[in-house]
Amino acid sequence: MPLANARAICPDIAVFDADDAADAQTLNGIVDWCDRFTPLVALDPPHGLLLDITGCTHLFGGEAALMKALCGALTRQGFVVSAAIAGTPACVRALTRHAHGRIVPPGKELEAVAPLPVFTLGTDDAITRGLRRAGLKTIGDVAARGRHEIAARFGSAFTALLEQALGQSDAPISPRKPPPDYIVEKRFAEPIATDGAIAMTLASLARTLIAAMEKQGKGARRLEASFFRTDGAVRVIAVEAGRPVTRGEIIDRLFRERLDALADPLDPGFGFDLVRLSAVRTESVVQEQRDLDAHVRDNDEVAALIDRIAARIGGHRVVMHLPQDTHIPGRAALLLPAQRHLVAAMLAEWPARIESEPPLRPLRMFARPEPIEVTMAEVPDKPPRHFTWRRATHTVVRAEGPERIAMEWWRTQEGRPTRDYFRVEDEAGLRFWLYRDGLYGEAAGEGGGAVPPRWFVHGLFA
Repeated sequence: MPLANARAICPDIAVFDADDAADAQTLNGIVDWCDRFTPLVALDPPHGLLLDITGCTHLFGGEAALMKALCGALTRQGFVVSAAIAGTPACVRALTRHAHGRIVPPGKELEAVAPLPVFTLGTDDAITRGLRRAGLKTIGDVAARGRHEIAARFGSAFTALLEQALGQSDAPISPRKPPPDYIVEKRFAEPIATDGAIAMTLASLARTLIAAMEKQGKGARRLEASFFRTDGAVRVIAVEAGRPVTRGEIIDRLFRERLDALADPLDPGFGFDLVRLSAVRTESVVQEQRDLDAHVRDNDEVAALIDRIAARIGGHRVVMHLPQDTHIPGRAALLLPAQRHLVAAMLAEWPARIESEPPLRPLRMFARPEPIEVTMAEVPDKPPRHFTWRRATHTVVRAEGPERIAMEWWRTQEGRPTRDYFRVEDEAGLRFWLYRDGLYGEAAGEGGGAVPPRWFVHGLFA
C-alpha cells in the first residue's frame, strides 16, 4: 500500500530506504547457508529461494522435519520466512505468498492452489486486474476456463505459468552453483572449533571421497571444502591438482598447505556444525606403469610440487611455457597455468638446437622491446657501432646477423615493418639482442627523404 495509507493506519511505523544491493547480498548469503540442505539452490528474485530437495529429505527425517529445521534456523537469525513444499516451482511460489508451512503431496497441486487468490501467481498487475474484472478471483476459477480462452485474453506465458502452478507442467530451476560430481559431508551434534578436529575431519572425508571415486575409476582435479558455522556463515576453500588425485593423503596435504597460507584465517566462531568435501571436477584415471618407469615417477614428483606451490600461493602464479607455431619471437612461447597444462607441457616439442652452436634466442626476452639511441652504422645492413640503453653507452665489438623476420600480416590490417635482428657483444662482454624496426628507405619524411628506422633491444644473452 502507499506509505501515506500505512502511516494513517500505524502512525509509529518505521520507514527505511530500500537497498536492493544489500538485499541481494544478504539473499546470496542465505543461498550459501541453504547449501547444507541440498546442493541445488536457485535464486527466485527478488526475495525468494528455490530448493530442489529430491533425495535429500531422508537425511533430515522427512519433508516436514527438513522444513522445520530450515525455517527455524532462519527465524533465529532474524528473518521472516514463508516456506512450502510442492512438485513445481510455480506451485510452491503461490503457496508461500498465501500461507506458511504447506506440504503438497505429489499430484495434489490443483487441490492446493485452487482456493488461492489469483495474485499469488505473481504475474503482472495488469493481468491480475483483468482476471478480477472478469470475475475470476481464485486460481480455481481461472483453471475452470478453457486454456484457449485464457491464452487468447492473457497470453501464452500466463497460460504456461498457470499450468505449472496446477502441476500439469514443470519448469526446471537453475541452481546458482552446478552440483559437484561427488560430495561427502559430516554433521556434528556439538560444533567443532579446534584445528586438530578440523584436520581430522578433512582427512576422514578425503578417505571416504577417494573410496567413492575409486569405484568408478575417477580422480579429483578440483576440490572444495565447505565449513558451515553455527551462526550461518559459510567458508569455502578450494584446491586444484595438475593430475587426477586418487590418494587421500594428497588431498589432506593440499588442504593443509592452503589453510596455512590463508591471508584471512579460518575463523570457526562458535564452531562448525557441518563440514563438506566436494569433488567439483573429476577425470577418468589412466593406469600407468609406475614401478619401473623412472620418468613417470619424476613427473609425479613435479606434479605434486606444482600442486603444493599452487595451493599456497595460487594456481595463476605457477605458470609454464608452451611452444607456439610462429616465427615471431615474442609469440614463440605461450604462458599458461602449470596445473591445467602439465600434460601438454610434458608432450610439447621445442625446436631442436645444435649443441655446438650458440643459442639464437636470448635467455631473457623483454615483454616489450625497449628503444635505444644509436650511432648509425656506415653500412645499412650492419648493427650500430655505439648505442645508449638505460643511460649507459655500449660499444659494439662483435656482431652476428642480420636475421630478417617479417611480421604476420594476416593478423592485423595495419602494415608492420620488417625487423632485422642482430646478436651483438660490447667491450664489457655483455651480449644483446637488437633489432632494427624497418629497413632503410622504407618510409619517407616530409621532404621526401628516407626516415632512418628505429632500433630496440629485445633481450639479453647469458
